[in-house]
Amino acid sequence: MKCARLPANLSKNRYRDISPYDATRVILQEGTSGDYINASYVNMNIPTSGIVNRYIATQGPLPNTTVDFWEMVWEQQCTLVVMLTTLVERGRIKCHKYWPDLYETDTYGYLQVSCVRQKETPSFAFREFTLINTQNREERHITHMQYLAWPDHGVPEDSSEFLGFVQRVRRSRDGMVEPTVVHCSAGIGRTGVLILMETAMCLIEANEPVYPLDLTRDMRDQRAMLIQTSSQYKFVCEAILKVYNEGVVKPLPEYQRCLTTTV
Repeated sequence: MKCARLPANLSKNRYRDISPYDATRVILQEGTSGDYINASYVNMNIPTSGIVNRYIATQGPLPNTTVDFWEMVWEQQCTLVVMLTTLVERGRIKCHKYWPDLYETDTYGYLQVSCVRQKETPSFAFREFTLINTQNREERHITHMQYLAWPDHGVPEDSSEFLGFVQRVRRSRDGMVEPTVVHCSAGIGRTGVLILMETAMCLIEANEPVYPLDLTRDMRDQRAMLIQTSSQYKFVCEAILKVYNEGVVKPLPEYQRCLTTTV
């Protein structure tokens, strides 16, 4: 974590005690203010399927890191951003608004971001952005999915809405090979909950056992403190049981056949 603690980078950290490991940090290739951003690669393997779910876990952008955020999205060729916080909670700013309003365009460094579509429900917000590199006019499309129903304090009393959101994220990720950007405020608590929950669902589909503690250790080897509190860990464990017991996710037929053949 030496890079995060360099004097030039201290102002780029939302919280002074939340930093990426040097070994797994995302390095900006053309950063206008250096190569540092408080973001980490997190890769979760699904052994039977051969799938690797690739994420970039990061903090909610600050006013002075918004350009860096969009440059990271461009350089890593990301097409999906998942946001797990509102901008303000309990009177405290949790994330800078890093996107333009509907039908408007803002410029961040060499990138132009336009919001071309937005839909909100009480629990979710879905946005579509057009991202244009002003240096070469290349254009990409970004899906932005925001979960709005996480309470200001603690965890949701019921996991049903959150599980529905995770399922929507999974459908958006289908066939995707580039990393998905996931952030809350610090990029560790709710971010870790989503990564663990999606990984568990993938393991269930692949007829693999789910060991939440081992998965948490694997995540934390890549970004410190993912799943920040005991209440978050309890929440996701109970949500995994709900998925099992209610058949929210079931083993896919091809893996059922593999299991039968093996036995």
